[in-house]
Amino acid sequence: MSDNELEVLRREIDLIDSELVAMLNRRAEVALRIARHKAQTGTSIYAPDRERQVLDRVLSASSGPLKPEHIRSIYREILSASRALQRKLRVAYLGPPATFSHEAAIKLFGDAAELVPVASIRDVFLETERGGTDYGVVPVENSTEGSVLYTLDSFIDSELKACAELSLPIVQNLLARCRREEIRTVYSHPQALAQCRGWLAANLPRAELVQSLSTVRAAEQAAADPTGAAISPAMAAEIYGLEILEAGIQDYPNNITRFLVIGPASPGPTGRDRTAVMVSIKDRVGALHDMMEVFAEAGVNLSHIQSRPSKRKAWDYLFFMEMDGHASDPNVRSALERLEQQGATVKVLGSWPRE
Repeated sequence: MSDNELEVLRREIDLIDSELVAMLNRRAEVALRIARHKAQTGTSIYAPDRERQVLDRVLSASSGPLKPEHIRSIYREILSASRALQRKLRVAYLGPPATFSHEAAIKLFGDAAELVPVASIRDVFLETERGGTDYGVVPVENSTEGSVLYTLDSFIDSELKACAELSLPIVQNLLARCRREEIRTVYSHPQALAQCRGWLAANLPRAELVQSLSTVRAAEQAAADPTGAAISPAMAAEIYGLEILEAGIQDYPNNITRFLVIGPASPGPTGRDRTAVMVSIKDRVGALHDMMEVFAEAGVNLSHIQSRPSKRKAWDYLFFMEMDGHASDPNVRSALERLEQQGATVKVLGSWPRE
């Protein structure tokens, strides 16, 4: 390609960019008109059901060469900016910055939202309940470790509703300022060290393994140690001035954590939804069997069930369940009503668009 041909292509790119900016501003003007309607009707700025429809539509409209993940990333920021034009959302997450919860919050709300780190999962609930933040992002399930019990227990006394979800691959990385052969100490959270045990034994067999309070704290420790390294999320490398010496060192590559967005209300049905409920049943022979039978007869697929102590009475248990469908769907509504008729106490924790 000659320099002249390259210049022609660059001018074409410049023209396309001008058209893109004009179209984005036109879209923003329409979003502001929608915002005025929402303000008049008291409708929530964040509408995950509508955002799911937008994303599905633009993905189906794309014929490449942009990949689906590229389209998602672009539209995440377009939607984030559109929300910010209406009002900048505040979103709580389990801190400090650079945690996987922080990464999940960015992927869910984009860079135009104000992301607020808090000290615990319970604090995410409390901050959102009292109105300090509009929404919260909490981990609910890990593919290798199971349910996040702190999140399930926080739902017991909360009136917040789950309204969106995100599945985030958990990628552990070796971060350091020195070369790999100079590493003498590896810092990380005990869970991360366990997830990378095989890689560490094969590649750094003589390094001392030191437990840290978190993977982010490990990055801070490694930054202060000239022969230290950390097993941490990639975001921590930028914050603490470390290099990613090796990415994806976890022994099991398919390690995924699912996060929920919690807020004051759930969105409407999309036809591809998931619902979470908390059920308390009277202790009697066959009670659990009868409960499962109700869902089977209603044609409701249960995707997850977890029992937890109610903490109100010894040997009294609550059941957390997730199922396909929206709480307003006739078969789901019928099943929950039948449970209540059998004497169960049912609390709907929310419905949201399924990923």
